[in-house]
Amino acid sequence: MTNDNRLGVKITTLRESLRLSQAELAERCDCEVKVIEGLEEGNLAPSLAPLIKITRALGVRLGTLLDDDTNVGPAVTRKGDIEEATRLKSLETSSDAGLLQFFSLADGKSARQMETFIINADPSGELDHVLSTHEGEEFLYALDGSLEIAYGKDIYVIEPGDSIYYDSIVPHQVRAHGSDSARFLAVVYTPV
Repeated sequence: MTNDNRLGVKITTLRESLRLSQAELAERCDCEVKVIEGLEEGNLAPSLAPLIKITRALGVRLGTLLDDDTNVGPAVTRKGDIEEATRLKSLETSSDAGLLQFFSLADGKSARQMETFIINADPSGELDHVLSTHEGEEFLYALDGSLEIAYGKDIYVIEPGDSIYYDSIVPHQVRAHGSDSARFLAVVYTPV
């Protein structure tokens, strides 16, 4: 396998992570073993049809094989590294509902379908009347302090250990409840 064969390296890494032999992957893809061998070794020019079959058999998106990122493994963020994780300034929101600071927990994971964050919520003022709406789903798990979630016309308060899962298309807003800050885990899925 050549160093310039990123596609082959990714296929091999994903196949081996699933503990599949080349023959087993070929069987799952309904293709010949020589196709898998040729792609992994960089001796066969990739074409779309077999790549789509391979991605389905490996359980990944086509983009996972085709993008420039070579990391196809998991992203691990250790407890002590959370505050040092990339802070996503573009997701900071400031309004009458307070300041939300997002710390990514999956910075190193390419081609991800979900975004995971630890979010610090600082209290401020009354509930803002501007609610957010977008495609997808969100899961919030309260770690410290209380959270107040405006969801449609309803208000939910969750305490440490509580969680809420909702469709993001419904207008919503998340804020610290009361006068204390809150900290929570958020998992956000937005369809591609």
